[in-house]
Amino acid sequence: MSPLAWIAIAALAVWGWLLLGQGLFWRTDQRLPAPAGAPARWPGVVVVVPARDEAEVLPLSLPSLLAQDYPGRAEVILVDDGSSDGTGRLAAELAACHGGLPLTVVSPGEPEPGWTGKLWALRHGMALARARGPEFLLLTDADIAHEPDSLRLLVEAATGHRLDLVSQMARLRVASGWERLIVPAFVYFFCQLYPFRWINRRRPLTTAAAGGCVLLRTETAERAGVPTAIRQAVIDDVSLARAVRRAGGRVWLGLAERVDSIRPYPRLADLWRMVSRSAYAQLRHNPLLLAGTVAGLALVYLAPPGTLVAGLLTGDAPAAWAGGLAWAVMAGTYLPMLRYYRQPPWLAPLLPFTALLYLLMTADSAVQHYRGKGAAWKGRTYARPEAAPDR
Repeated sequence: MSPLAWIAIAALAVWGWLLLGQGLFWRTDQRLPAPAGAPARWPGVVVVVPARDEAEVLPLSLPSLLAQDYPGRAEVILVDDGSSDGTGRLAAELAACHGGLPLTVVSPGEPEPGWTGKLWALRHGMALARARGPEFLLLTDADIAHEPDSLRLLVEAATGHRLDLVSQMARLRVASGWERLIVPAFVYFFCQLYPFRWINRRRPLTTAAAGGCVLLRTETAERAGVPTAIRQAVIDDVSLARAVRRAGGRVWLGLAERVDSIRPYPRLADLWRMVSRSAYAQLRHNPLLLAGTVAGLALVYLAPPGTLVAGLLTGDAPAAWAGGLAWAVMAGTYLPMLRYYRQPPWLAPLLPFTALLYLLMTADSAVQHYRGKGAAWKGRTYARPEAAPDR
């Protein structure tokens, strides 16, 4: 057989493994565990919201938190992380207008050396929350909207299944053409890297969380030393989950049905920044890992359509059929995620093009790192941010 055919067969073999051996990552049925019954006593919860220049999204997200239908004691702390757009003032106005759960707005000042901005804000908010003596902390981003029963369902899952960290990957906004092309694939790639079934086992094979919605036992957070233990992490959600697991805590992660991100990413440039700001940090700033990632993406996602087309043009039948079959398996595994995001199935064969964009975003992340710009977000740049520590 030709070298082209061997490449196609190698890609097909990889997709056979991904289909059956990577924790069935492509399935989207890992949803919040069914409650085992309401707790005899509803534990106290403090919601901590780090916010920096979030005036655009806060009118849609904060009222959803204040309106939580929670039977126990609950309150919200919004940490205004040096905003220049009146985020803190707007939050207080929204609370006065909408009512609901009590809201406290605080500002911790600029981060101390060695801290990333979000974790510095969380440190301040979590310290204030602990003074209230809650049994749980809900860490949620300022662009996340919650249905009225979201907090109650999270607490029921944590108490009923004895979980220390319950995280839901919020359903991201999909409205523009670029969002339709890139956002479902972003979640698909995350699930491939961190299969939810592996995370949710009693003896997990990997660990991760989604930072937009994390319910965390206060006692476990103190035992794990968070957020101080992960203060330099840019990929803070994965680092948080691993710190909890190292402390002996049980972690659960799944897709959300009643938690949504309302942050718009209308342009390719917006999505590019979202991915590239942390991609190289996840690779631990290691050029060898970068080279391996680029080669892996090329073999797994680009080789199937490439070998199909090349095989048809050159009359190489083995390359054409192996490449075509690998492409079909790839598209088939993407369909459940497209259904979850209510997107048309014809987007599935376009996954190789989206993977090419992610490859370029990852390479750009490395370029920005070596130019000294590191991870940049909302006016702050971290020249050498840390990746999530080993699991």
